[in-house]
Parts: sequence; structure tokens; C-alpha cells
Amino acid sequence: MNKPKGKLIAIGGNEDKGTESEPNFEQKNNLNFFALQILSRICHEMGGKNAKIEVITSASSIPVEVGGNYIDAFGKLGCTNVNVMDIRNREDATKPEYIERIKKCDGIMMTGGNQLRLSTIFGGTEILEILQHRYQHENFVIAGTSAGAMAMSNTMIYQGSSSGALIKGEVKITTGLALMGDVIIDSHFDKRGRFGRLAQAVASNPSCIGIGLGEDTGVLLSEGYLLEIIGSGLVILIDGHHIRHNNIADLQEGVPISIENLIVHVLTKGNCYDLKSRKFYSELIKESKPA
Repeated sequence: MNKPKGKLIAIGGNEDKGTESEPNFEQKNNLNFFALQILSRICHEMGGKNAKIEVITSASSIPVEVGGNYIDAFGKLGCTNVNVMDIRNREDATKPEYIERIKKCDGIMMTGGNQLRLSTIFGGTEILEILQHRYQHENFVIAGTSAGAMAMSNTMIYQGSSSGALIKGEVKITTGLALMGDVIIDSHFDKRGRFGRLAQAVASNPSCIGIGLGEDTGVLLSEGYLLEIIGSGLVILIDGHHIRHNNIADLQEGVPISIENLIVHVLTKGNCYDLKSRKFYSELIKESKPA
């Protein structure tokens, strides 16, 4: 299979407006973390200040407010060709106006909220087919934060509390937008103590690499396999390929699971990880070029 020509940027969030609340975690409701590093990197990858950027707020419960926040945030970086796609249901996703805008933009930004909204609204639609095609065949950028990041993978966590994460049945998994294969992405990772739920997800799907994104932190995926860490925090990778003992299949729901030989990597800005070879690099490696 040919390497994708586009890039994916998955960000761990920072309790931005519209992100679904979770008990015991305060909603700060700001976009400050984007202004200096991550949002400027997204702007650069999409082609600079003149890039045509579409913000998709479908995951959010307050899409108008969130959309305005992103227009303001991009505007502070000098990006003026930024628009919001107000897609709230599957009927909206079929409108010719939105389909044409997806065909003509340089990149999209999926906001936080509820990732299940993204998969149920866009799954099987022409918009998703266009996004997948453009990512594979064009220099096209798809970025997402929090729910927008978690929905990028084929295998998607859509529910699971931090406190009961290593209890069988507490972590709920479904199919995401399938932009990335063989990975499972979780967000707000260290702040909300989500190691356990990503570990359970990987134990259930050991062919996948678990990607735990800290707040104000993300990964930039190029060539379909090369991860570069961006932002100020941590990314935790969980590799289940070498799991030996794993009792999750034999337990009744509500019973704690046990897993042997999970491999864990801790990465920060500038580190790199090869998803194909499952190798860690302390600094960015050059993308391979076709012969």
C-alpha cells in the first residue's frame, strides 16, 4: 500500500470549549495552549497564513461558540481564510455546500466534544470518503483535538471512567473514522489518569499501539507511520505486541484484568516513533524518499 501523502495532527486537548465534561475534572474553557506552538504548527503544515481551513465543530455541544473561538485563535496567527462547517447531523453532512468546501480546502480542524458524534455523523458519508482520499493522495492535513483526535483511529474509545479503567467492561470501544490503522488514541491522558483505560483497550486489541496524548501536546503523523511529538507535555505509547499473559477474554464483566509485558514509552517534544518498526527515536528522523 502506498504511503499517504497527507498528514494527521492529533492533539490531547486542554479542556477547550465544547469538550464534554467529566466528573472530578474542572472545565477551564480556553484555547490558550494553541496560540503559540500547536496551532501555529497546524497553520504551517496546512500552507501558512493564506491556507483555506475548515473547522468542524460536530463533536461539540456548543458548536457556535467553539467555532468562533477557533476563528479568533487562527486569526491571531494571521490566518483569515478560516470557516466553520456547522454540521450537526447526518443530513447536514450530505449538503452539497459542505461537500464542495471539503474538496477545496487545504486542511480541516476537528474540535473537541464527543467523539461518538463524529463517528455517527460522518461514518459512511461522502465527506469522510473525500477526507480519506485526500489524505492518501494529496498534501492534505487533518487535525483534531481531544474528541477530534480520538476519532481519527479505526479503533476508538468512546466511553470509560479513569477510576474503573482496569475493570473488564468499563472501557467501551467502537469504530472511528479510520484515518489511522492499528492505533488507539486517548486524550487528556496524564491530567485525567487515563493509563488504565488505554491499557485495557490495547489488551483487547494487542495489534494496536496505544497513543496517550497529554494536554497541550500532540503527534504529527507523516507517511502513515512516522510520529513526531509536538507541544509542551507528554505522549505515552503503549505497545501490546509482546503481551504474554492476558486474561481479559476469560473474565466476566466487572472483574479486574491482568496483563503481562506491556511495553510503555514516554515521549516529549522532538522525540519520534516509527509505528511500523515500533522504534523510539530521541530526535526527528528524516522521512524516507521514494527511489
